[in-house]
Parts: sequence; structure tokens; C-alpha cells
Amino acid sequence: MLNILLYLINKINYLIKQAYFAGGCFWCTESIFQRVKGVKEVIPGYMGGHIKNPAYREVCNGNTGHTETIKIIYEHDLVSYGKLLEIFFLTHDPTTLNQQGNDVGTQYRSAVFFNNLEEKLQIEACIDHLQKEAVFDDPIVTEINNECPFYPAEVEHHDYYNRNSEQPYCQFVITPKLKKFKTIFNQYSEL
Repeated sequence: MLNILLYLINKINYLIKQAYFAGGCFWCTESIFQRVKGVKEVIPGYMGGHIKNPAYREVCNGNTGHTETIKIIYEHDLVSYGKLLEIFFLTHDPTTLNQQGNDVGTQYRSAVFFNNLEEKLQIEACIDHLQKEAVFDDPIVTEINNECPFYPAEVEHHDYYNRNSEQPYCQFVITPKLKKFKTIFNQYSEL
């Protein structure tokens, strides 16, 4: 019985992975990755700063060094890390420094936090490919960072678009990003 339990735990640990992406407002990135087949959970939060347990107001002031980040829990056998990277890069603008549209500040910078060397190499290869293919007119400025503490955002930021889709920000900023995602990645879209 113990051997079966250990086997199942190892199998789950192999299949269930985590990824950390910062692509501007976490309401936007959360709403996109919630719709990716194989993604089990998306948690908005903060990474990359210099204080413990930051609050939204502190992060928005730009004084903590954190960026709005999402933690993605996904099934590796259903969606690869490489595909998640592709979705990430093609659903936000990785060429603008500390800005996504009208959201301006270091808390909106583009960043990927890797868990291991294999992920770091995949991130670098993805960026190299996008640059060589001239997918964007300007150079990619996305930060590549080692995983650091992830602090979940306050509960009111979780599942934001799904609870507030009629609000103007959601209608004018997030809905067009979701349409773009569904156009480019329809075969990976769950909803």
C-alpha cells in the first residue's frame, strides 16, 4: 500500500507543475491562463520585491520592487511549459519597459520567474525565437528571474475578470486580450 501511495505522489509531482508570469495587470494574465486547457489554477500575487507580504497599495506605489505576477498550476502532460511561454509572450507586449498599455510602473513590468535551469533555457530559447522571427517591432525587455517568494494577492483580486467582466477596465482592456488569445490559441482554449 505504501509503495502505491509513493508511486501516486511521484506521478502527481511529475505531472503537476508551477509557472510564474508577470505580464502587466494580473487581472489580465489571470483571465487568459484560466482559459488554457491543462491549467488547474491561477493565483494572482506579487514577486520580485524586497519586502515580505506586500499589500496591493504598497505594490501599486512602486516602492516595494514587486511586479504583479500570476502563479499557474498546470498539468504538464496536457500543456507544456513551452506552450505556456508562447501564450504569455503573445498575449501581452513584452517590448515595453515597466508598462502595459495605460498601466505604467515597475509593478507592471514583464517578467518570467523560472524554477530550474531547464525552464530558464526554455525562456531564453523562446525569446531568441521571437526575436529572430521579428514577431515584435521592438526588442523584448522581459526580465528572466530565478524563482523568489510568491505572495498571493488579496482575495478581491482573485478571479477578478470572471466576477467583474462588465466593469469598464475589464471590457476595454481584458476582453480584447481574451479575444486575441482565443484567435491565436483556440485549440488551447477551454472556454
